[in-house]
Amino acid sequence: MIFQVRTDNHIKNSAEFTESIRADVEAAIGTRFGGRLRRVEVYLEDVNAEKGGVDTRCSIEMHLAGRPAVTAEDRAPDAETAVSGAVEKVLRAIERQLGRQDDRAGHASASGNDES
Repeated sequence: MIFQVRTDNHIKNSAEFTESIRADVEAAIGTRFGGRLRRVEVYLEDVNAEKGGVDTRCSIEMHLAGRPAVTAEDRAPDAETAVSGAVEKVLRAIERQLGRQDDRAGHASASGNDES
């Protein structure tokens, strides 16, 4: 799996920071999609720079094998919280996407009713 963390010039990026983000992301997604995951890109931006506030934006792009890329973003006061929120959102988006695929394949609906 390819894993990239990119930051703007207001967020200091380092090997330790990247590994911390990678560990958080892999812990959240590894059990569900680990074998199908091909690439994860994390983009962090400090929107207001020195002004402070809820200004750290995290965008995550995930690529599963055989599927189009799925993206999500979240804003929070710090990078770790923004990453966590974006991971939750992208996981919901992937699950919705895969759920729709299952519905077309003739599996049970999301409501649990058998449509046979």
